Amino acid sequence: MGAGEPAATDPEQPRGSSASEPGGLLDVLNVAAVVLDADGRIVLWSPQAEQLFGYAAEEALGQYAGRVLVHEQHLDLVRRMFAQVMAGQDGNWAGVFPARHKDGSTLLVEFRNMRLEDDRRDLYALGLATDRATLRRVERDLALSTRLISQSPIGLAVVDTDLRFVTVNPALERINGLPAREHVGRRVRDALPFLDTEAIEAAMGEVLATGTPIVDRESVGRTPADPDRERAWSVSFYRLEAPNGKVLGVATSVVDITERYRAATEAAQARQRLALVADASIRIGTTLDLDTTARELADVSVPELADVAAVDVLDSILNGRSGATTHEGPGVFRALAVAAAYPTDAVRAADPPGEVAMYDADRLVTQCVNTGRPVRVSRVSDDDLQCIARSPAAAELLAAAGVHSYLAVPLIARGEVLGALDLKRTRNPEPFNADDELLAGELAARAAVCIDNARWYQQVRSTALTLQRSLLPQHPPVRPGLEVAYRYLPAQAASEVGGDWFDVVSLTGDKTALVVGDVMGSGIGAAATMGQLRTATRTLAGLDLDPAKVLHQLDRIADRMGQTITTCIYAVYDPSRGQCRISSAGHLPPALVRPGLPPVLLELPTGAPLGVGDVSFHTSTFRLRHGDQLVFYTDGLVETRDQAIDERLAELLALLVEPRESLEETCDVLLHSLRHPGDHDDVALLIARAGATDS
Repeated sequence: MGAGEPAATDPEQPRGSSASEPGGLLDVLNVAAVVLDADGRIVLWSPQAEQLFGYAAEEALGQYAGRVLVHEQHLDLVRRMFAQVMAGQDGNWAGVFPARHKDGSTLLVEFRNMRLEDDRRDLYALGLATDRATLRRVERDLALSTRLISQSPIGLAVVDTDLRFVTVNPALERINGLPAREHVGRRVRDALPFLDTEAIEAAMGEVLATGTPIVDRESVGRTPADPDRERAWSVSFYRLEAPNGKVLGVATSVVDITERYRAATEAAQARQRLALVADASIRIGTTLDLDTTARELADVSVPELADVAAVDVLDSILNGRSGATTHEGPGVFRALAVAAAYPTDAVRAADPPGEVAMYDADRLVTQCVNTGRPVRVSRVSDDDLQCIARSPAAAELLAAAGVHSYLAVPLIARGEVLGALDLKRTRNPEPFNADDELLAGELAARAAVCIDNARWYQQVRSTALTLQRSLLPQHPPVRPGLEVAYRYLPAQAASEVGGDWFDVVSLTGDKTALVVGDVMGSGIGAAATMGQLRTATRTLAGLDLDPAKVLHQLDRIADRMGQTITTCIYAVYDPSRGQCRISSAGHLPPALVRPGLPPVLLELPTGAPLGVGDVSFHTSTFRLRHGDQLVFYTDGLVETRDQAIDERLAELLALLVEPRESLEETCDVLLHSLRHPGDHDDVALLIARAGATDS
């Protein structure tokens, strides 16, 4: 090496050391070295020669090699071969030769013989020898290893202690989609950045440090060999060591288990789908409210099925018109619900709940409703977004949100198309597939029946409520010496409205009849019965009968109507006398509120409900002074499922303790405090306050 010439760097030599650690292969081969002079006498004898041939150095040195190492019958052949080597005719000689062991046995030894020359031009012969059986075993092992590595269907690689690839077999080239030249010499993180290299290198480092193999660790990812699909592998790591214990690196085996992984994933997805369907059966249709049912469907759909879900129905079905099996042309939709797995611009792109919009026939949700079939776009293009979004601006929002897959399934109940469930994926990288379509169809089918029930309930309830409100007094008359306030609230959670009513009837002599009643049952039948009884009550009131006689006549009427049980309270106030006469037919007692005194419930003979037949009623008379109030109500105000009626009546009286100038305010306070969301009964409330008369 000339002056200034850079020293060669051994890639296996650690930085900062003068020599690398010895390899172990020579130890396995146990190569013996023997040097002969020109006369064939042994002048150098290595310890390995002692192990191989059995002679100690003091026994071998100075001896004629042919006599020590060769059987008599081979001696002439050895002399000729030695002469050829020393004459430089062949330069060296190699082959297998039967050598003699010290114990007289014969060894088949692999020899390498070559001529040496020193600075005095003296000639020597160097012989390198190893046991042939050992050499052949190593050769077979190496050949087998090489063949196994090159032809194995299992991906195999070796990395050095710096985690750089040393060897990659063809199977791993195919698995990773990279040729061996793009692996060798590079770290794992540089060669395979598309995988979870941090976890891979951490596992390799652990195996290097501990020597404990990591076996059958599952890894999932996408490679250039198959970038569109997620694949799975079983990866194992083993530390490689030389026979002398030197750590050489890590061997990695990679088995493609994608099919097994997909089968397990599909089984897990099937269980998840069953769980989702079961969950939907519980969560969808908890009420007969249309908007709530639609929100429940949207909420169930995210995030398990989609990142964004919307429920739109045809506006026509909400206006009392029947749906159809198929449609044509544009569609007029009303948005009912939108749900998202996380905040996203895709929600802003959706139709706000409650809005009505018309969409052309080329819009995908319109196609879904018109055909009654699902519309699935596995991979959404820019052109597709124009057919998904409600406007060009909304299409830009969907693109910014990363919408890449779309699915719309029709809501069909009893053969009629009601609308569509609209699903989008943004963060979920998988496109909608046929299984997703089936699952969405199952959810939509279950929800469609609930939506259909809700819309029919809403229509029937609206009809009954309209009928009932039309039968109630819209503007009770202003009466001398009496101030009146009233409220009617329909049931908020019952399947139908009820038959509660109130009335204020003008009588002769400035007298006023006050009526509150409650027909048992609900729906249009109860509302119709209430209308008949109210009409009868007003007719009887015009006869100026005693309250008990009015109830007696109503009882006969109700009895003839059949299967009608009604509670009723009837009172007549005469401002000229400051007197009130009152009779009850099984109704809750009214509250009397006098200024400066605690409110009380009037103690009245309760009587039997109307419709029982052949019962007597009683009239009670009491004074009603200026400022006194009577509070009439139906049981929907005070009855609950979890409290005793006495407790609720006590709450009613407690709310009446504080005086209020406005009867309207008193009505609001009572309803707000005693009425609970979702109550299953309607309420009629009538408050009358005695005032000054003109006489």
